[in-house]
Amino acid sequence: MSEPHLHWQEGGDPKGAPVVFAHALGLDLRLWDKVLPLLPPGLRLIRLDLRGHGQSDVPPAPYAMGALIRDVEALLDRLAVRDCAFVGLSVGGLIAQGLAVKRLDMVRALVLSNTAAKIGTRAIWEGRIDAVRSGGIAAIADATLERWFPKPLRDGPEGRLWRERLLSTPVEGYIGVAAAIGGTDFITPTSGLRLPALVLAGDRDGSTPPDLVRELAGLIPDSDFRILRGAGHLPPVDKPEAFAAALGDFLIRTGHPGS
Repeated sequence: MSEPHLHWQEGGDPKGAPVVFAHALGLDLRLWDKVLPLLPPGLRLIRLDLRGHGQSDVPPAPYAMGALIRDVEALLDRLAVRDCAFVGLSVGGLIAQGLAVKRLDMVRALVLSNTAAKIGTRAIWEGRIDAVRSGGIAAIADATLERWFPKPLRDGPEGRLWRERLLSTPVEGYIGVAAAIGGTDFITPTSGLRLPALVLAGDRDGSTPPDLVRELAGLIPDSDFRILRGAGHLPPVDKPEAFAAALGDFLIRTGHPGS
């Protein structure tokens, strides 16, 4: 079966050092809208919609994590990306770990935000899948927003905007990626990684709490673990300046912009 088409966008300097961004379940590449303008100059900024999300193709569910990784690998091969810094949030962080294990020629540094080597349990994800199959995305929207955002943002206009974006996710895409998360345990492969890594947590994250994210950081020797104060599960939305500052500092310290 042919690989699905992934929607992607590129900005910044086309000749710059590549930085690739992968979003969370139920969202799309707009997750990074506030962050990209705040990053250092001289970077090639590539962001994508995962299969089943945004403007990418929606194959029949369920999906395997290996397929999500192959999707991104194939896109980056077509774009001739090598030695990128890969920024993944939540399921995007799982994909980042898997791609780094598979293609060290493609990934030279990792930024793992609000993620883990294993997120939740298969039973939790099967419960969410059943709820979405019977009631649509609306069946899990309230609980999801509670895990994503602190209450003031959740109850305001921005919270309503992100709720609408969650609700616009194709049911098949949500179910497909949820199944991939439920079937993934990267504790052993991730513990073998040896590359620069920045691991970010939000102290108000209800999906991947700081202690879980800290465990991920402990798997990668010499990784830089930071907690973003006041941030929920999606710091690029509720703390974009802090997120961009941490990311930009990491890129500069690892020599990524080539400056």
